[in-house]
Amino acid sequence: MENIINSYETLFITDVSNGEEATKATVEKFTSLIASNGEIIEVNEWGKRRLAYPINDMPEGYYTVVTHKSAPSFLAELDRLFNIDESVMRSMTVKLEHEPVKTVKAEEVVEETVVEETVEEAAPAEVEATDAE
Repeated sequence: MENIINSYETLFITDVSNGEEATKATVEKFTSLIASNGEIIEVNEWGKRRLAYPINDMPEGYYTVVTHKSAPSFLAELDRLFNIDESVMRSMTVKLEHEPVKTVKAEEVVEETVVEETVEEAAPAEVEATDAE
């Protein structure tokens, strides 16, 4: 039987009320879990943001988006572990229809420098007047 590997994007929001260290530990826990069961393409930590509506009386959460490749059977286990962990407020996994590509951050983009060529204007050719004899 052939192993099927699909591309996914997983977003999860962690509780920030326990402190920054606990939040980072939860993010590290789930990113390492995904890495051990698949291949991580990119991890985007959006950071602490205000929620559209309070979840468990919390107005803020720490957003993390992980783009990865894994087997479809792993998603059920990942979802189960998100539901067990009380520090994860919400999670969502979406199957990508295209191959994921690592995005380039604005800081990583090197601006191209345009070299301007200086063109010296040639002095008008002086016409030597020759006397026709």
